[in-house]
Amino acid sequence: LFRTRHGEVTVAVTRWRVLTKALRPPPEKWAGLVDVETRYRQRHLDLMANERSREIARARSEVLAAVRRFFHRRGFMEVETPVLQEEAGGAAARPFYTHHGALDRDLALRISLELHLKRLVIGGFDKVYEIGRVFRNEGISHRHNPEFTLLESYEAYADYEDVAAMVEALFRYVVSEVTGGLEVRYGEETIDLGAPWTRTTYREALLEHTGIDYRAHPEAEQVRKLALDRGLEVDLDASWGTALDALMAAFVEPHLVHPTFVFDYPAELSPLAKRRRDDPSLAERFELFALGIERANAYSEQNDPVEQRELLREQARKAAGGDEEAEVADEDFVRALEQGMPPAGGLGVGIERLVMLVTGEHSIREVVLFPAMRETGG
Repeated sequence: LFRTRHGEVTVAVTRWRVLTKALRPPPEKWAGLVDVETRYRQRHLDLMANERSREIARARSEVLAAVRRFFHRRGFMEVETPVLQEEAGGAAARPFYTHHGALDRDLALRISLELHLKRLVIGGFDKVYEIGRVFRNEGISHRHNPEFTLLESYEAYADYEDVAAMVEALFRYVVSEVTGGLEVRYGEETIDLGAPWTRTTYREALLEHTGIDYRAHPEAEQVRKLALDRGLEVDLDASWGTALDALMAAFVEPHLVHPTFVFDYPAELSPLAKRRRDDPSLAERFELFALGIERANAYSEQNDPVEQRELLREQARKAAGGDEEAEVADEDFVRALEQGMPPAGGLGVGIERLVMLVTGEHSIREVVLFPAMRETGG
């Protein structure tokens, strides 16, 4: 270094060499890169040009680190389970398939982490969690990417009330660690995660926002008509649960801005959850919503192998009837349950939606470095 006659600190170059060939110019310095399609398709250019994109990428890394610290401090063991599976179970979703050449058989890319993690609980690990990629052959939207990162945890001798308390602690811890506070801005909305969270039930929420008491409409045809009359597009052969959940998604979820636990889902919507003892038509399940988006899904796990087998057989009948998102009847999993699984509470959190909450982003594509994109024309 030396100073010029005007006193400016300057680097004195004595020799130089080319480190790499930059054959294309970088994005324009002042205008930056604003075209959304280009930003997503050529993320390297986006990261060059936009500090905000780099901030989000760093925030995602910090979220993952904070999640791991949280579970480690609570005595959970992090594990890894197979991505390629004979049966893609654990969620109501359509899988991707591939073919294994050496084994000469079709395999599915996992849609959930659930069934293998439960086998670890059966094997004697009382607290396990996994953060892993899952794949669902579904539509692409500002909330959905076909490949995403899922957190799932399972704790023996816990139920869905225990998990709800843990979820509050988890979200508050992660948001505080990454942002330094508990307030989250989302467009014009600001929510305070430190304030008491709202609790309601599926039935109460639907009744409040639609005037529909689903218990008064026990037939699939009745609920389909309610959905169609309100302008929703539902298949004419949609099941009772599918049509009901369409009403919930369209008319209830957008109103759940402040963190809200929705408890006690209809049992038909929760084939892997334990039924409430005082009302078997309900599952011991909750979903957490914030800013109109589902952020977590949890339940007391079904650990009765006889009941679980029958519930999965019912799902198999739905699949045979054309329901592509029905739960698969995984007989290997049920046989594992026959060894005896302790009561357990399970949790699922989409990491992308957690990062969206932390960063205040509206689109999942902003928090995925390389999102799935539709094919360009031409």
